[in-house]
Amino acid sequence: MLRQIEVLMSQGKSAPVACREAGVSQQSYYRRRKEYGGLEIDQKERFKDFERENVRLKRLVADLSLEKQV
Repeated sequence: MLRQIEVLMSQGKSAPVACREAGVSQQSYYRRRKEYGGLEIDQKERFKDFERENVRLKRLVADLSLEKQV
């Protein structure tokens, strides 16, 4: 999605028009660009894997903490 919008913008379209053609809001585009802007595709996939693992581990710690309190 980021690359698609960048291509549209390099063709002379403004950011709002490029985002509309890509089917996303400008806010989503800028948020994703801030988060994933400098990453290559394989790095992005690794980053998402780490995020999923982090969520899983946080849930595990929360469950263990709750069991300990009970």
